[in-house]
Amino acid sequence: MDYYFHTEQVSVGYQGKSLVKDIGIGLKKGEILTVIGPNGAGKSTFLKSVARQLAPVSGTVYLEQRDLAVMSGSELSKRMAVVFTEKMQTELMTCEDVAATGRYPYTGRFGILSKADREKVEEAMALVHVDEIREQDFSRISDGQRQRVMLARAICQEPEILVMDEPVTFLDIRHKLEFLSVLLELREQKELTVIMSLHELELAKLVSDKMLCLRGEYVERYGTPEEVFETDFIGRLYGIDEKTFIRNGKLLAYARQVGRMPEERS
Repeated sequence: MDYYFHTEQVSVGYQGKSLVKDIGIGLKKGEILTVIGPNGAGKSTFLKSVARQLAPVSGTVYLEQRDLAVMSGSELSKRMAVVFTEKMQTELMTCEDVAATGRYPYTGRFGILSKADREKVEEAMALVHVDEIREQDFSRISDGQRQRVMLARAICQEPEILVMDEPVTFLDIRHKLEFLSVLLELREQKELTVIMSLHELELAKLVSDKMLCLRGEYVERYGTPEEVFETDFIGRLYGIDEKTFIRNGKLLAYARQVGRMPEERS
């Protein structure tokens, strides 16, 4: 099968030492892949390697059958947008200024925005509901607002593929749902392909076409949400031990729900 995006025997890590080995995934255009796993499992390292912020230790990442490593920075910035948790240096920048930096791949060396560029910025900010804070200092808004402005910035790039590391971490439940709804709309309207990590397992289950489960040196599982959640696999992935929750019935019930633990036998 010819995938829009795929990896072949990719190992990721630092200074030539692999953290996770032999990652092989394939996505069709417009699919959403969610990476899950416990802290320290290599989720961010994998995403940085996909986004070419970190070179893979070995293997190849392909976008439409082309090696991502040989693409120019200009071409990649028009095709891929990245939303990571690292904070930008935005001294004296308004929210609109930050969102507008997403148009730089199209504005030329002087970064002068045309009327059409400004319209793209306005549309993106309205789409993620931050147009009302456009004139506010970006460094003085809440973490949740900041995350939505960064999504507006990514949308301004008009990417084909969006890579995000924990994009809803600082959002309340209403804005988590709004954020993911925007992604689903973009997927439907523009065939946007999304690769992201999430801690919220139930949300990941709802929005994902594929899930990549990382723990230890190798991929634990890769497949559809139905394949990933079909057994007590999630419980094992996160090391959920039923004995840990035995003193609190409500917590035990929730652990069983997300981890699909077997019921106690009488």
